[in-house]
Amino acid sequence: MPITEAEFGASLPVDGYGPGFFRVAGAVIRGAIVIEAGAVRNWGGLDDRAALSALAGRVDVLFVGMGADIAFLPKPLVAELEALGIMAETMSTPSAARTYNVLLSEGRRVAAALLPMPEPG
Repeated sequence: MPITEAEFGASLPVDGYGPGFFRVAGAVIRGAIVIEAGAVRNWGGLDDRAALSALAGRVDVLFVGMGADIAFLPKPLVAELEALGIMAETMSTPSAARTYNVLLSEGRRVAAALLPMPEPG
């Protein structure tokens, strides 16, 4: 079966990740990030609501990568995002990055807020 490579155009996919970092468009970014089709920025984590609220009107779904494991988002944060028209889906960071990339390649209005994988040791 032939493998078709995903096309992202000018959009920014997550190229890779590792303990404490992400690689986006060839650049290594340390720490948590918020990424959408045309922008990537540092993120202060779950308490950084402004970075997530700024996605209103630009994305329909936000994938939240919680690190190595799945965890629930605080209910007030879910309510704030829903009031802005953003559906939040939590999963592990590797799953969130992959899911974001797949939907991004389909031209969907998605973003990802990703906590980095833990440092070893």
